[in-house]
Amino acid sequence: MIINTGQRTDIPAFYAEWFANRLREGFVCVRNPYNRDQVSRYRLDPSVVDVIGFCTKNPAPMFPYMDLLRDYGQFWYVTLTSYGRDIEPNVPDKHRLIEDFKRLSEIVGADCIGWRYDPIFLSERYTPEYHLHAFEQIAGALSGYTKTVVISFIDLYPKVRRNFPEAREVPKDERLHIGKRIIEIASACGMTVRPCAEGDELAAFGADCSGCMKISDYENAIGKKLIVPKKKGARAECACYLSCDIGAYNTCRHLCRYCYANAEPEKVLEQSCLHDPQSPFLIGNYRDSDIIHDVPQKSWIDGQGTLSFT
Repeated sequence: MIINTGQRTDIPAFYAEWFANRLREGFVCVRNPYNRDQVSRYRLDPSVVDVIGFCTKNPAPMFPYMDLLRDYGQFWYVTLTSYGRDIEPNVPDKHRLIEDFKRLSEIVGADCIGWRYDPIFLSERYTPEYHLHAFEQIAGALSGYTKTVVISFIDLYPKVRRNFPEAREVPKDERLHIGKRIIEIASACGMTVRPCAEGDELAAFGADCSGCMKISDYENAIGKKLIVPKKKGARAECACYLSCDIGAYNTCRHLCRYCYANAEPEKVLEQSCLHDPQSPFLIGNYRDSDIIHDVPQKSWIDGQGTLSFT
C-alpha cells in the first residue's frame, strides 16, 4: 500500500522527529478531520507499506532520519518557488533549498524526486517575466537531479480567499504564455512538465497532462509493478492516486498566503502547541471517545516481477 504525508501539512519540515518516532514504533494514528472520534491506525512496516509519498518545502529536517526509510519505497515532491517572505514567510532560503534538493536526490535517486513550482499567481511584483526568469534559474540548478517539474496556477479555494484576498486567477492567455515558455525551459534541462489539475491546455506544447502523482510514478521509483485498488482523485480534475494521508490540517507553520490546508494563522499556532513528538497522533493524543479502526493493509507489489526500463 501507499502512505502519503503531504496533503494536509508538511511533515518533513516541522514534524520530522515525530515521524521518525512513528517509524521506530511501527504505527501511526490519524484522526478523521470530519469526525474527530474516528481514528485510523496504520502499521508502518515495509512488508505492507510499499511506498511513502512526501510533499515538502523543506526536506532537510528528515536527513538525520533517512536510515529509518531505507527499507521503504519513497517518492518525494519538493516545492521550490521564487516567492519572497511576503508570500512564504517561514520557508527557508531558496539557495539553501536548492542544495537540500540536490542532496535528497543524491540519497533517493532522480526517479524518486520531483520539483514543484506552484502555485503560480501574478501581481505587480510577481509578473510573468519574474516567474520565467526565476524558473530558468532554478531549473538550471536542478538539472540532472530530477526528471519532473509540476506546475499549477492558483486556485481560489475558500481558505485561500480568506488568507490571500488580493489573489486573482491567472487569465488563460497568461497561463498559455507562461506554460509554453516553462515547458521549453524545463525540456532544455531534462525535465518533463506536469500541470497539476489544469486540464490539457498545455498538452499541445509538450506537457504531460496525465497527473502528477500517479501509480506509474510510484512504480518507477521502486522499480516494481503495483496492483492497486481503484480510487478517485482528490478532486474531479485530479488524476493523482492519493490515499492514506497521515497529516492533519491547520498544522503547517510555513503559513504561505496561498495555502489551501490552513485556516487562519492563529488556528495553526493553537494546533501546533498540541503537538507531542512522542504521541501516536500528529496533534494531541488518545481520547476516551476515540473509536479506533485498524486499517487492513497489504503489499500491492505484483509478485510477477519488476519493471523493465530497457
